[in-house]
Parts: sequence; C-alpha cells; structure tokens
Amino acid sequence: MMLIRPIRQGDLPGLLELAKSAGVGLTSLPVNEERLARRIARSEQSFAGTAEEGDYGYVFVLEDSANGKVAGICAIEAAVGLKEAWYNYRVGTIVHASEELGVYTRHDTLFLSNDHTGYSELCSLFLHPDYRANKNGGLLSKSRFLFMAAFPALFGKITVAEMRGVSDENGRSPFWESLGRHFFSIDFARADYLTGVGQKAFVAELMPKYPVYIDFLPPDAQAVIGQTHENTRPAVAMLQAEGFRYEGYVDIFDAGPTVQTYTSEVRAVKESRLVPVTLAEPSSDDAREWLLVSNQSLEDFRVVLIEAAYPAASLALKPDQAAALNVKDGDTVRAVTLSPKEKA
Repeated sequence: MMLIRPIRQGDLPGLLELAKSAGVGLTSLPVNEERLARRIARSEQSFAGTAEEGDYGYVFVLEDSANGKVAGICAIEAAVGLKEAWYNYRVGTIVHASEELGVYTRHDTLFLSNDHTGYSELCSLFLHPDYRANKNGGLLSKSRFLFMAAFPALFGKITVAEMRGVSDENGRSPFWESLGRHFFSIDFARADYLTGVGQKAFVAELMPKYPVYIDFLPPDAQAVIGQTHENTRPAVAMLQAEGFRYEGYVDIFDAGPTVQTYTSEVRAVKESRLVPVTLAEPSSDDAREWLLVSNQSLEDFRVVLIEAAYPAASLALKPDQAAALNVKDGDTVRAVTLSPKEKA
C-alpha cells in the first residue's frame, strides 16, 4: 500500500536519493545532505508547532509500505517570503504613446516582484520514476489539499505553485541564457542550486531593478516565458483541474509559470467531507470510485488512496487501510474524490 505521512529524520537517505534523481530545476530539493537534514528538522518542528515564526513548512513523503521505500515527496510552505525574500517576475504592459506623432505602442515587460509574500506555496513535488503509475502522482500531489482542509488556520488565503520552466536535456534554459546570465555570470544550474540551499541574497543584489522589455530578448527566450517543462505538464494539468490558474507571474531564472488560487476554492479542499469509519470489506455490488482519505491527526497525518462507495453515511475501510491511517471503527476521516467529477 502507498501511504502519505510526515517526513522524519530517518528518511534522509531516501530523500537524498530522490534529490539526485530530480535533476536541475527543482530548487526546493537540492542535492545537499546538510540542507535536506535541516529541512526535515524544520518540518518536524512545524508539525510539532515549535518552528520559528514565518518559518513553518510541512514536508510529506510517499512511502511504499511493502518495503519502506521513500517513493516521493511533496510539501507546503505555510507563508513564503516572511524569512527569505521570494522573487518572481510579473508580466506586465507598458504603453508608449505620442498623440502628436500618432504613435501608440504596447510592450510586454517583466517586473521584479515580491507580490506573493505571505501566500502559501505547494512545492517540492517529486515522484520516483519507478512509481509513476497506479495513480501515485495524484495521491502525492493532492494529499496536501486534505491537510490544508483539515487545518486551514495554518495557511494563507491564497496558495501558489511554481512550475518548472523550459530547459533542455543538459539543463540549459534559453530564458536564463538570454537574461540571467548577463547579471550573474554563472550557469543556470549553479544559480538554481544556490537558491535551493537558501543563498538568495545575490538575487536582490544582482537582478535588474527596472522593467525588462520582453521585445529585447531573443525569440527563443520570449517563446518560453510562462511555459512549462514537458515533464511538469501533467502536474500543471492536475492543478488546473483543482482550480489553479496562471495569473502572469513567472520564475526569475527559467520563466516557468506560477499558478495560484484562493485556498478555500481548491476543489479538493472545498469538496472534502468528514465521514465516520466502518471496518468492513466493501461490497462488490457498490458503485465505487477512487478516494483520497486522511485521518485528522496533525503530527501523525496520514493519507491513502482507496476505492469505495461515495458519498455514503460512513466509509467502509479494510483493516489494513484503517491501520495505515491509524484509525479505528467509529473514528472520523476526511475524504474527497481523487479527480473532479465531470459535469453532465
């Protein structure tokens, strides 16, 4: 059985292996043992309620209960930019007009922004290639919404997610080569790594403070602004189905899009329901569907994916499913369909 649970220090070796297989572009999962160990510790403090103000972040792993392997990771930052500044570009418009000359032109521009300060962020989503099947991706990504639904006071009114931008098989980003390299004089992978390990001061020190005219960039750089890496497109589609939308913000390094929505309007948050548990084998006659099911514990939060009849007065769980969730007969769980129901 595949199980979502909070990360713990014993997961460090497995997390390091995941980071090595993630490649360039996932800045929140750097191949740095010390940094990852600190992140695990911060997550444990967050679940315990003892983290520093402005430093709460919750990290979850997908565990294969058959062998104990860490098969994936996902996380939520409670409020970004309160301790380490969070930068992105806002795609805007500048108009140049002269009535006397009869000239009116519109130019797309990039403005360095901290607009998302205080928002919650979905981050660090990565699933090991060996486990990219059997709806594991949906379980890993959407399990976070049940946590946000259960503990809304921990999160901001808006949630964002930065999507990986376009780069080639060698990690070369056309946007970085056309813009960032001129100000940083380092490779994209190096800049990406430095932000991942928390060394972000250089961004404010070196990035241009004035609007960047997109027209001045080469065509290949212009073409990738707001575009997603091909490996990340399924994740974008999944978030869009949950209500997330691109609102004109992009990453300062690879120009990947940032999607966002009101936290309370996320489909899986809004539609999730509390139901009592019944320990029983589900009837084969029931019309069943895939459900995300979580317990109601903060520090020992668990999520599994099951097939069951829904909605119903109670949720029938097999003994092994109840054991994975650490619930017993009569306890209350939160449930929601894995995917939005198609409208008739």
